Amino acid sequence: MNTQEQYSGGTGSSLKKLLPFVGRRWPVLALSVVLAAVSVVLQLYVPILFGDAIDQITEEGVHFALLWDYLRKILLLVGISSVCVWLMNLCNNHLTFHVVEEIRSKAIAHLQKLPLSYLDRHSPGDLVSRMITDTDVLSDGLLLGLTQLFAGVMTVVVTLYFMFTKNLWISLLVVLLTPVSFVVARLIASRSFQLFRKQSQVRGEQTALIDEMIGGQKVVRAFGYEQRASQRFAQVNEALMDASQRAIFCSSLTNPVTRFVNGVIYAGVALVGVMLIPGGSLTVGGLSVMLAYANQYMKPFNDISSVVTELQNAMACASRVFALLEEPEERRDGTAEMAPVQGVVEMENVCFSYQPSRPLIEGFHLRVEPGMRVAIVGPTGCGKTTLINLIMRFYEVNSGVIRVDGAPIASLPRHSLRRSFGMVLQDTWLKSGTVRDNIRFGRPEASEEEVIEAAKAAHCWDFIQRLPQGLDTVLTEDSLSQGQKQLLCIARVMLCRPPMLILDEATSSIDTRTEVLVQQAFDALMEGRTSFVVAHRLSTVRDASLILVMKDGAIVEQGRHQELLEAGGAYSKLYHSQFQPSQEGEAV
Repeated sequence: MNTQEQYSGGTGSSLKKLLPFVGRRWPVLALSVVLAAVSVVLQLYVPILFGDAIDQITEEGVHFALLWDYLRKILLLVGISSVCVWLMNLCNNHLTFHVVEEIRSKAIAHLQKLPLSYLDRHSPGDLVSRMITDTDVLSDGLLLGLTQLFAGVMTVVVTLYFMFTKNLWISLLVVLLTPVSFVVARLIASRSFQLFRKQSQVRGEQTALIDEMIGGQKVVRAFGYEQRASQRFAQVNEALMDASQRAIFCSSLTNPVTRFVNGVIYAGVALVGVMLIPGGSLTVGGLSVMLAYANQYMKPFNDISSVVTELQNAMACASRVFALLEEPEERRDGTAEMAPVQGVVEMENVCFSYQPSRPLIEGFHLRVEPGMRVAIVGPTGCGKTTLINLIMRFYEVNSGVIRVDGAPIASLPRHSLRRSFGMVLQDTWLKSGTVRDNIRFGRPEASEEEVIEAAKAAHCWDFIQRLPQGLDTVLTEDSLSQGQKQLLCIARVMLCRPPMLILDEATSSIDTRTEVLVQQAFDALMEGRTSFVVAHRLSTVRDASLILVMKDGAIVEQGRHQELLEAGGAYSKLYHSQFQPSQEGEAV
């Protein structure tokens, strides 16, 4: 599966897409800003009190009364400021985790609206990495960013105000040298973003490989693939290590470089201040205030540069999540509700291909009357399952039209169309939960008696009773055999009793004796219902109302079993390849 993808924009683009999620929680955001402003103003007023306290030490002596008064004010302001910082952090935590919760919810909801072609191109591991790992990294970066941003901006603004009120020339020196830090940080940040995006992409590939190897562990061991699997992992792991080292090294340059520039600014303030003291333009206490403000003014730049690694990583991960959210959804759903289903299915001049350069189904025509049992047979890759996918609107036709009871399926809501079909596939899927939950998957409101009746009809009641807790047994990956899983999937459809049925190799994993019993249950279920049966074992389709023989996406023969045998065409060859000429009707 292809996990390579182009992500548009850089840090600014990702941040712009993130802002609406933050903006929807503006009351919490506003409170955080207010608390940040209050804490910063109080913190920055403290150096003035310290400067005034220092100036109480004169040649004439120390004014202890005033000195203690200043110290009490300092302690009070520091205490209030600390409480404001604590409340601000609570607000930022609330804001961050609710934003990430919303992004995750949108991602999983959007994923279920994407066309299956998108899921075909991306591995499950990569998608899981985006929705869990990438959003976790985004959460950490956003929390750090909010904590540093509001307090940092307020610190810079308020510090400049206090500095200009104390001394114009020193303040101008600080302002003129500040852009050097911005230019350096900008150059490094643009490069590190690209590297972190590469790191996030490789991390997704690694997650996909781990998911693939663990999910297929039995096959891996059966074919002695362990060493090659380890080699593949080592290659991806080394690529991740290399990408991570490059990204972290590049982003880590920001902090020491900006600290060097800020050190130069601090030294410049001290030098100019010392020169101004003899002339009376500045007192010793005033110089201590200016040095404190110079340090406070540069602190936000140091703080932001120290977390730039996390911020760049967060924005790179955000770009992958937003790339998923911006993928176009399935073609717009229809709005016309389906009337009670009669079971007429028509396909008129249908064309479809997975890739434009490789046509599969072209000019396909078919009409199925209510209650007909249509069998679809043919060699592997001829388009049997694709035909079913088109009827269910898992894929959209390139041209032509498919109708159910005269209504084009493109005009019907997907959920309404799919509710009209019961579908049992060759590939079984059971959700995490009890046996009862899995049988009730399509009808959660079904009664206990109905669940048991469906289980008996699917011939899985016997083995369910042998499970540790019966219907309440919680299923794991290895709780049941493949055949037992398929019987539960059949029971799921038996419970729903839909007006139309699709059976795609529904009994492929079941033993011959049980298959006969299940087939009898299907016969009863299909009575009076339009049914499509995809089968390789032709013994299961001899009683079909119509057999379609497909090859290369087209119907090459159609008719009933005996008619097709007598015609001596493709169906006859398929049939005789499965049965001995002397034992027609009995499987070898």
